[in-house]
Amino acid sequence: MKITADDVPALERGVALLGSGGGGDTRTGATLLRHRLPATVTPVADLPPDANVLPVGVVGATAVFTEKLPGGDEVPTAIAAMERWTGVHADALISIEVGGLNGLMPLVSAHELGLSVVDADLSGRGLPRLDQLSVATAGRGLAPAVVAEPSGQVLVLATGSDTTIERTARAFLASSSGWAMLVLPPIPAAELPGCAVLDTISGALALGRRVLALGESPDADRLAEAVDGDVLATGRVLEVSRRLGPGEHGRPGFGRGSVTLIDHRDGSLLRIEMENEYLLALRDGRPVASTPDVLTVVDRRTAVPIACDTIRGGVEVAVLRLPAAPFWTDPRHLPVIAPRAYGIDTEPVLP
Repeated sequence: MKITADDVPALERGVALLGSGGGGDTRTGATLLRHRLPATVTPVADLPPDANVLPVGVVGATAVFTEKLPGGDEVPTAIAAMERWTGVHADALISIEVGGLNGLMPLVSAHELGLSVVDADLSGRGLPRLDQLSVATAGRGLAPAVVAEPSGQVLVLATGSDTTIERTARAFLASSSGWAMLVLPPIPAAELPGCAVLDTISGALALGRRVLALGESPDADRLAEAVDGDVLATGRVLEVSRRLGPGEHGRPGFGRGSVTLIDHRDGSLLRIEMENEYLLALRDGRPVASTPDVLTVVDRRTAVPIACDTIRGGVEVAVLRLPAAPFWTDPRHLPVIAPRAYGIDTEPVLP
């Protein structure tokens, strides 16, 4: 499949929806992608079984990414370091996360390197932590990992647990440029079905096309049909509260918050708990939707997704639930991104 300029608006909308309120601003990624087309997307089944697929993506503060743009050397530098360390040459790339900015940036990188991107990713949505990626969840581990930041520093994390890799990478980013390109160990194509979420780029493109086809101010029923999910509420945001979330070992956690609105349809009160992503929806105090399903908030008039860090009171919105990828509803994997994985003491709400 070739991604052309005509596909970029739909792909951008699809990955923004799958970001679940996180994943970073997609506008910058879409702008970069428009100048690096066409991009090739290859289904997993079409790859030779022994093809070596490198996971890549942007990590860190994606808000800084829009101010400090990539110079173009970050991905080639990180891939070269991984190839030297492992002795394995990259045959294709795979995104670490289809939700948000990372649904677009691997296509940019692949075009520059003359490689294709696999129609899959390691999240199936937006996720905040490296140790939640599907490869970590499936037991493959994250080490060795390479982090290359815009000023030219390259960090190779040769060994360590998944939580250690996550913690060390973030400490490096906090003391350097704020964001970097990450490359994880190569995965043989034959092993991708067991440790990746398949068909996610084509799925994001199809999702975006369906939503864009609705035009402005789509009614709730048509919007639910387009996202193959539910509209949990439509209404004006009454209040947004923010606080610091729980941390570990004396370190601060991610920012937490709550969004409250009255559902215009029945007058009920909907509250959304959020961290980097929207995590849990409660109607009149009762949980009605949660991660691993994708919860997203869109502008009621334009259906453009609204990120957790930009949502404000007074905005007319629709709150959507998109079904989780089957990888995450597997009982072996579900605990990794269930509400308790974020410190929210409730069971996941499954359809």
